[in-house]
Amino acid sequence: PWTKPFRRLLSVNTVDGFQGQERDVIIISLVRNNDRRQIGFLRDLRRINVAMTRARMKLIIVGDVPTLTSAHPFYRRLHDYINSLGQ
Repeated sequence: PWTKPFRRLLSVNTVDGFQGQERDVIIISLVRNNDRRQIGFLRDLRRINVAMTRARMKLIIVGDVPTLTSAHPFYRRLHDYINSLGQ
């Protein structure tokens, strides 16, 4: 397939797997959508800090905004900050 030449350029791993490493672009999936709006392991802000600080040039965060912002004040502040950058 057309993606074969790119395989060695991409790394997919957990937060723990990337500890101590940096990448030009990091995509973090914080998708924890559920009826009770619980975020589970995403409450461990040390791990989120590790994930977010590994990006050299671009950080992309994917997640369910209502779940994240209602479940923890850190994610509410992060969402507010990101929104303020677009104005």
